[in-house]
Amino acid sequence: MPLSQALQIAEEEGLDLVEVAPQANPPVCKIMDYGKYKYQLSKKSQEARKKQTVIQVKEIKLRPKTDEHDFQTKLRHIKRFLSQKNKAKVTILFRGREVIYKDQGYQILERIKGELEEEAVVEQSPKEEGRNLVMVLAPKPQNK
Repeated sequence: MPLSQALQIAEEEGLDLVEVAPQANPPVCKIMDYGKYKYQLSKKSQEARKKQTVIQVKEIKLRPKTDEHDFQTKLRHIKRFLSQKNKAKVTILFRGREVIYKDQGYQILERIKGELEEEAVVEQSPKEEGRNLVMVLAPKPQNK
C-alpha cells in the first residue's frame, strides 16, 4: 500500500509505522507501538545478561620444592575453584637455579592432574612460559 495510506492507518490506531526490512523491494513496514517494542527488547537483553555465567580463571602458584601439607592445601583450593565452575591455572615458579629441575615441575603437574581426574579436565596441557610451567584445568561438564 502507499506510504501515505499506511501512515494514515497507523495514526488512526494511535500507533507507529516502523520499517522492518528496508532492503526488501518494496520496503516492509509494520504498525506497532515503537516505545513498547523498544522496552520489550531491553527486557529481553536484560534477562539474557542475567542468565549468562562469567567464568573466571583462578591461579594457584607452586614451587618445585613445595612441601606435602602445602601441596594438599593448594589442591583443596583448586577443588574449590572447580566446584564454583571457575577454571584453575596452576603455575610452577622456578627461581634461580631451580630451572634445571623442570622435571620435578612436570611431576607436580602430573600429580595434580591425577588427583583431580574426577573433578577436572585439562584444558591446556603443561607448557613452559619463560621460567614458569603452566597448566589450565576446567571443571568437568555435568551431564543432566
